[in-house]
Amino acid sequence: MSPMENWLRTSKKTLVILAALVWYIGAVMLLRGGLDLVAQAREMRPDSAWHWLFIVLGIILGVIQAQTFFTRSCRKNIQRIRELKDPRLWEFYRPGFFLALAGMISAGILLDILSQGNYFLMLFVAGLDIALTISLLGSSSVYWTDKMAFPGETHSK
Repeated sequence: MSPMENWLRTSKKTLVILAALVWYIGAVMLLRGGLDLVAQAREMRPDSAWHWLFIVLGIILGVIQAQTFFTRSCRKNIQRIRELKDPRLWEFYRPGFFLALAGMISAGILLDILSQGNYFLMLFVAGLDIALTISLLGSSSVYWTDKMAFPGETHSK
């Protein structure tokens, strides 16, 4: 076996940590984008309070998504990682996830561009960004507290 092949081997714990880091990076990027869109919309209509509605709706939707779809997705990924026989560094997500991620990033950029100059569309996209931020952050605790993630280790809740 070549040194490169050995280097690409990793622990399942490392894969879980990498999966969580991708979750956090996504959350930070989405939050930055969402808040930037809110700021741009507020510049367009400084006296309007509509932005608060979209922020609150984004938070509510994010909490619901975190408790359902996103948490379930994290648990399924942890289970998949646990079942790997010979974990490799790139296996913290399935290949299809990376393709979907590229599509989601592209769609987000397109929505950002299309919303420019349209007050309510900017707030709608900002609300989506905030919802996804909350979803990612809210579900990320599974990576640290779920006993499946680090079997044999104790966790405080």
